[in-house]
Amino acid sequence: MEIIRARVLGFCMGVRRAVDCAEHALAENRDGKSAIYTLGPLIHNPSVLQELAKRGLQVLDAVQDDFSSLPPASVVIVRAHGTTPGVLAALERAQARVVDATCPRVHLSQRRAEEWAGKGFAVIIAGDKNHGEVTSLSGFAAKGGGAGCVSVVQDSAEAERLVVPAQAVLIAQTTFSPLEFERIADVLRRKNPSIVLLNSICPATMERQNALRELAGSVDAVLVIGGRNSANTRRLFETARALCPCCALIEDSTQIPPQFFGLQRLGITAGASTPDAVIDVVERVLRDAVPSR
Repeated sequence: MEIIRARVLGFCMGVRRAVDCAEHALAENRDGKSAIYTLGPLIHNPSVLQELAKRGLQVLDAVQDDFSSLPPASVVIVRAHGTTPGVLAALERAQARVVDATCPRVHLSQRRAEEWAGKGFAVIIAGDKNHGEVTSLSGFAAKGGGAGCVSVVQDSAEAERLVVPAQAVLIAQTTFSPLEFERIADVLRRKNPSIVLLNSICPATMERQNALRELAGSVDAVLVIGGRNSANTRRLFETARALCPCCALIEDSTQIPPQFFGLQRLGITAGASTPDAVIDVVERVLRDAVPSR
């Protein structure tokens, strides 16, 4: 079997930075004097979360606003998705030590949302309504202009139903589908030609999509590795399904479908929350397997 990896796959800069922050906090706390938490799951990858949990990393509700029950000297890591100003204020009241692992690109979008809302613009966010980053951006927009200035649209159908004010700005979740963003932008631009469009989709998302497209035409099947709760991994799988009739989404090597062991040329890609070690194990299991007769 020939196994071909996509040109770009696995951890992105923001996720790697968040994991490094957690690793550092745990290493500093070898004596166990502080409780170490993350706001919501640190990344959307079960194997990484399980390993960090074994070392003492606990998970808090990402949207709660009362942290008064936290133990003294608690350390709380803000994940790459970011959080809201309200949650940050609640952590400050609880005297927790905050380690901010928000992705720099998300930080930029937070500032933009707050600034444009402060100018009196309605902030429209193209993204998944329940995604942590979208919640974060909504919070910063509300801080700048009030809760009524924020709307979230998940697709072009929702954009068609949206009333677009004269002053409006469109911001994207950094891991949102580039194609869906363009569809939403086209609808909103038709409704309001003066709308400000800020395509804040992370290049890492587009690089993985482009690398998958390059790969798909030269292999018999594509294996997408990553957490099923990861937005960018799901979109990689959706793209793979559209490009290649034989594809599968797995979280680790135990989930490799039996039919993938007998292929001649297999392509591998992985979401931005998938560590190198998981990718390496999947490839090793495929290479070491004895073909069925």
